[in-house]
Amino acid sequence: MNLHQIVSGAIGAVNPFVLISVQVSTGYATNPDGSRTPSYTTVCGVSAQVQQLTGEDLRHLDALNIQGSTRKIYVNGNIDAIVRFAERGGDVVTLPNGTQWLTTTVLERWPDWTAVAVTMQNVVPARGP
Repeated sequence: MNLHQIVSGAIGAVNPFVLISVQVSTGYATNPDGSRTPSYTTVCGVSAQVQQLTGEDLRHLDALNIQGSTRKIYVNGNIDAIVRFAERGGDVVTLPNGTQWLTTTVLERWPDWTAVAVTMQNVVPARGP
């Protein structure tokens, strides 16, 4: 049973869902100099909700020594942080405003949805008059 789907109407009335694109990590290629170049498959139109982190989430990230601008994103579907045994990096989320966020840790995973902590990777320049 997808409890998130049941309550999403009420939640969306307060904090609307947005459509994001997710670059799903597919691993990496090793270059001749030994450096690695990540590879991704892009999935567009994923329904998500961006929220601030709770105190408990912040303590979790603090224990992982994660710094920077962070948010919590609820995603209909599954996305991942780093999966070392599969040799994949974290998935990258692009929000409607163009900012990109790296999935740094999975906070909750259910069959139909996932809550992840993300860290901002770039800043979109402000548009002047």
